[in-house]
Amino acid sequence: MTNENTQSIWLGDVEVIRVREWQGFFTSAHELVPDSARVWEDNGHWLAPDHWEPEQGQAVMALQSWVLRSAGQTILIDTGVGNGRERPHSPHFHHWQTDFLGALAGVGVHPEDVDIVVNTHLHADHVGWNTHDVGGEWAPTFPHARYLIPAADDFHFGPGNSRGKGRNPDDGLVYEDSIAPVHRAGQALLWDGTHRIDEHLTLEPAPGHTPGSSVLRLASQGERAVFVGDLMHSPVQIVQPSCNSCFCLDPVQAAASRRRVLQRAADERELVVPAHFAGPGALNVRATADAFAPAGWAPWSASHDTAAPQHS
Repeated sequence: MTNENTQSIWLGDVEVIRVREWQGFFTSAHELVPDSARVWEDNGHWLAPDHWEPEQGQAVMALQSWVLRSAGQTILIDTGVGNGRERPHSPHFHHWQTDFLGALAGVGVHPEDVDIVVNTHLHADHVGWNTHDVGGEWAPTFPHARYLIPAADDFHFGPGNSRGKGRNPDDGLVYEDSIAPVHRAGQALLWDGTHRIDEHLTLEPAPGHTPGSSVLRLASQGERAVFVGDLMHSPVQIVQPSCNSCFCLDPVQAAASRRRVLQRAADERELVVPAHFAGPGALNVRATADAFAPAGWAPWSASHDTAAPQHS
């Protein structure tokens, strides 16, 4: 397994920086992606060790964010778990402590530098650093940023939908400490349909994991990527896209979104960038007879080693 917490790559005129909050064993592989036992074993030769620890049957995962420098703006995709949160029903995340802001600073990004925050969806491990503790109150971490929040998730997880299907007991806490303060500060922008950020970046819906789950597409100088959030939690869902994670709220819709996004990624040679893949973390895919397969992992560099490409 690679240990670097920050890596980068240029895609056309857009710099993509990977910032890991954590990487390690999360849960058993079969609990993470039910009904996938044979898939892990059949693909163990390439899943281990970066994505699967076969002796213990554990899935290896990462919690990570992506910094994009695009069209003069700094964009942060997903904000991890956050520190000091009350998550009594989510033991992994309860009173979590990491140096996420230090990792951002290590790639030259300070909270006041961020122009846009993208929450691909509103689960706890994607919105935590939206806010930080200021004198006992939660306030936006990124004071100058617009926070792009899927409207469908804002409704589903918000206080007006307390009986929403698939909500867990911590969802109200997540909304109150990580989303509501952004609204109160006037920094939230709810979007629906599609949302164009700049000439390189567009948000599109990919519902199923949550009602408002989204992907962000990048296209610049003939290079393409799609940041897929939790559309996939493990590479086994590439070779068997009908398999959902245990966290998907609408399994049928999630599987349909996954297959649609993977098909386009294969057709258009988009780099697929999930939120939780460990190891190299992002890959190209190719279509097979009835599913997809890895077609090469991202060639990351140490984040301080890359310079902007020169275009003729």
